[in-house]
Amino acid sequence: MINTNAFDYINVLEKAADASWLRNECIANNIANSSTPGFKRQDVDFESVLEKELGRNRYVSMDDKVASVDRSRLNVGAYVDAASYSYRTDGNNVDVENEHVLLARNQLVYQGLIQSISHDFQMLQSVMK
Repeated sequence: MINTNAFDYINVLEKAADASWLRNECIANNIANSSTPGFKRQDVDFESVLEKELGRNRYVSMDDKVASVDRSRLNVGAYVDAASYSYRTDGNNVDVENEHVLLARNQLVYQGLIQSISHDFQMLQSVMK
């Protein structure tokens, strides 16, 4: 069997795309519940989990860092952002305009991740030809 690290970046990008998809669902849920009294917004924090995982290995190349990532540690879930201050008297902390901006940003991030994964597969395909 051939031992290769060809899919290391693809695997990390896949986890990032999954987290971005989950964030999109959270933002859509936040917008849908923007007028629900007491509702607290939800979000996903993949970036800090990835930063922590990549930071486990210092003074090595990025390729080595990505190769040593434990993908099971990159499984993130949604968290309730109860710490955000609410100006509303009903206790809801969703700012609809901010959520729309976050949604647009997240959609761009997701599209970029999918394009990166596609590009990596195209490169692998050209190498195999």
